[in-house]
Amino acid sequence: MPSSVRGPGPRPPRPTPIGRADSGPFVSRRAPGTRRSSGAGLSVEQRGRRNRWGLVVLVALLVLVVGRLVVLQGIDGAAYASAAEQDRLRTIPLAAIRGQILDRDGNPLAYTVDASKVVADPTVVRDPARTALALTTLLDVPVPELTEKLTDDSRYVVLATQLVPETADAVEALELAGVYLRDDPVRLYPVGAVGGQVVGFVGREGTGLAGIEQVFEEELSGTAGQRTVEVGSGGHPIPSGIDEVTEAVDGRDVTLTLDEDLQFVTDERLAEACADGATTRASAVVLEVATGRVAAMGSCPGYDPGSYSTTDPDLLGNPVVSDVFEPGSIMKAVTLAAAVEEGHATPDRVMTVDGHIEAGDRVVTDAHDHDPIDWTVTGILAKSSNVGTIMLAREVGDEKLEEYLRAFGVGEKSGIELPGESRGILQDSAEWSGVRAANVAIGQGVSVTTLQMASIYQAIANGGVRVEPRVVQSVTGADGRPAETPEPARTRVVSESTAEQMAYMLEAVVGPGGTAPLAQVEGFRVAGKTGTAQRANPECNCYAGGGYVTTFVGFAPADDPQYVVAVDLERPTSSAEGGQVAAPVFADVMRAALMADGVVPSGTARPEFRLTGAP
Repeated sequence: MPSSVRGPGPRPPRPTPIGRADSGPFVSRRAPGTRRSSGAGLSVEQRGRRNRWGLVVLVALLVLVVGRLVVLQGIDGAAYASAAEQDRLRTIPLAAIRGQILDRDGNPLAYTVDASKVVADPTVVRDPARTALALTTLLDVPVPELTEKLTDDSRYVVLATQLVPETADAVEALELAGVYLRDDPVRLYPVGAVGGQVVGFVGREGTGLAGIEQVFEEELSGTAGQRTVEVGSGGHPIPSGIDEVTEAVDGRDVTLTLDEDLQFVTDERLAEACADGATTRASAVVLEVATGRVAAMGSCPGYDPGSYSTTDPDLLGNPVVSDVFEPGSIMKAVTLAAAVEEGHATPDRVMTVDGHIEAGDRVVTDAHDHDPIDWTVTGILAKSSNVGTIMLAREVGDEKLEEYLRAFGVGEKSGIELPGESRGILQDSAEWSGVRAANVAIGQGVSVTTLQMASIYQAIANGGVRVEPRVVQSVTGADGRPAETPEPARTRVVSESTAEQMAYMLEAVVGPGGTAPLAQVEGFRVAGKTGTAQRANPECNCYAGGGYVTTFVGFAPADDPQYVVAVDLERPTSSAEGGQVAAPVFADVMRAALMADGVVPSGTARPEFRLTGAP
């Protein structure tokens, strides 16, 4: 019986699988759904062909990769490197130093000093809390406020402005990521409100907004420069990186005709006038007779250009050139000059003057009604007779009187280098009614600025030649040398003979029997005219309740005129005459002008004046 345990001995042959011969092809047993392994069943030739295609694909991919590397590193490499470099470049504006504004002796009225502002890019700041703590003492800004700014969503915040160089250097030394310095020049006005209305001011962005600062913005501002610098991840310059600078071109200096000392005296005297309890505004201007140059110009209340942002906006102008008013009797000089020039009057002509005169549907009186008086033309001016002046105006004629008013500059801008100048108001004579014609002759129904008022008397004092007023003496050129401004226009208004006769009659106003003895200046002969005019009341379109403007305009020395001073005071509740309140202000300012310029006292005595027809 065969045993179930195989013992030692030869191994029996394995049965041949069904369907397979020893020498035939191998046929695998695959489970249903399984794939044949790669290459299975391919001949040697087929496998070789496949390998060759794979090699081709591999080589093609290798060529593509290598080609791309060549393009990136060779052809496009410079462009990508440049783009990366550009991403690291920052362009920083460099502010130009604004030019100075100087008085005629070179004393600074406005100048600029270097300063910086601290700005930040919150997206670059690494640790806002620590950065705020590092800056709080230097910037004098609380940590919470700085932290809030440093965590802002924007990419630009201002942390502090107008830092002095020492503080700016300390901030820069900290090298805080995302914190930078930028130019932030500071405009200073060393004499404060002195001449402030002429000088003007600049806004927070450094642009002139008033006065000379505005008119000469282009000359004063200069041209900004820039610095292009390569920065690292913290936004600070890389020491060995790109650093290119286009230097700023500083602004040019503007020298004015103002005298700082005389301007100080003028401003101070106007402030005193405004402090009298009745005067709400006071203005004055000082002109050089021969040149028309403004030696002083101001109004009360004024303002300090360095504090313009905290000043009432209504005070940020220059009333001397922008505010108009009815001047009153100072305009009688124009009426009488026209009469003299046209041959209707001489200083000694005697006229019988009543205390009142009809004008259209109105009656015009002198300051006080009186019986008929035989006055000379000199007396009419010295006594400021409304009636006598209207009588002479009627002889001249409305059309001719208008011609003289315009020739003296009424109703036209003077051409001074200041913004906001008014033309004044002068209606065409063809439209004058009877009452308007009478009023214009005596300074009502016509409006002027303080500067126009002064210009009228400058022409008389200058032998009949009006010189356009100027407040700018020179502007520094590109070569650094002062370039004188063009000569102002000169217009002959009346003959030299007429001007001399007018100067004689105007001197009588300040002499015995005139209306302005308080305008006298010891040691000097003075000529001038008072004025007291009603102010229009816009609420009723009438004069009632409008108050008064009192004026005095004159020149000295009368025998050799050097300066004209015009003063006007706005007094809503007081009818005090110009000879009482404006004349003393004139005298103080004129005295200061003459003394400052070293003008020699008059060498001749005041003439005797014949005011009435009596021998």
